[in-house]
Amino acid sequence: MFLEPQAKKGWIEVVCGSMFSGKTEELIRRLKRAQIANLNILIVKPKIDVRYDEKDIVSHDASSIPSIPVQSSQDILEMAEGMDIVGVDEVQFFDEGITQVCEQLALQGCRVIVAGLDMDYTGKPFGPMPQILAVAEYVTKLHAICVQCGYLASHSFRKIKTSQQIELGSQDIYEARCRICFDEGQRQQEAMLRERQHTSSN
Repeated sequence: MFLEPQAKKGWIEVVCGSMFSGKTEELIRRLKRAQIANLNILIVKPKIDVRYDEKDIVSHDASSIPSIPVQSSQDILEMAEGMDIVGVDEVQFFDEGITQVCEQLALQGCRVIVAGLDMDYTGKPFGPMPQILAVAEYVTKLHAICVQCGYLASHSFRKIKTSQQIELGSQDIYEARCRICFDEGQRQQEAMLRERQHTSSN
């Protein structure tokens, strides 16, 4: 889909979608193609993402590529000097400054490839993703398969009821759902919560 750059010209690519849609796998695929082209590549992920490995980027199907865990978006700028490509996984976990960092890298001639969730467990835009999507030249939205009905899934349904936006986990906590099944699940959880509150008050 994308050609490795022959001249120093920067842009931003976003790979987004729900959990289990293949975002990280697609990011790894593009980065490995760039490695074959012998380009200078910086690959990073947020330090809080330790689900499969503390350092490597690992997809749900166990594809992996070495990366550097970073604390903040500014750390990326400091490490990116002289790089042709900067790859960022789980970009939704970064601070709001990540959008400006991506734009600055693109202006410096970097091809910036980021992957992340476009919506959180409530179905709302996740962190800096709306801003990054708005300024990107290329956007690829991937879909998983709804575990309830088998249709295309665009939502990440959290099976446990918590109020924290960031709750690291995989199939133990989340499942991919289509819009309709996601909404049904949300309403069921709310009804169960109301029932528990009613029971505890009696």
